Amino acid sequence: MSEDPSAEWRQLGVRLRDAREYLSLSQQDVAASTGIPRSAISDIERGQRKVDSLELRKLAKIYKRPVASLLGTDDSDTGSETSRDVSMLARAVEGLTVDDRAEVVRFAEFLRFQSRGSGGTA
Repeated sequence: MSEDPSAEWRQLGVRLRDAREYLSLSQQDVAASTGIPRSAISDIERGQRKVDSLELRKLAKIYKRPVASLLGTDDSDTGSETSRDVSMLARAVEGLTVDDRAEVVRFAEFLRFQSRGSGGTA
């Protein structure tokens, strides 16, 4: 993270907002689940309010992310693009049927094969 504390709070806010939006949750949904007022959720996401450790743990649980990931200190969060993509795919297929997951795998293989055929990197 940067040496500017206000920039760090804004970065944390962006990661929290991105995690919330990824799960298609509204600020009101998060407020109802955590007991944190919606206005506070908004302020946190804009970097205008600090979040304490208990609030951060509640948010991490709802967003299904490790606290370290939200803080930007988790290797999987700051690691390779492939690691992030794999994590995103794992979350995307969560709750799908076995047949649907198999279809996702077939489609990924199709894309990889198509990419190789057109000179793309795979």
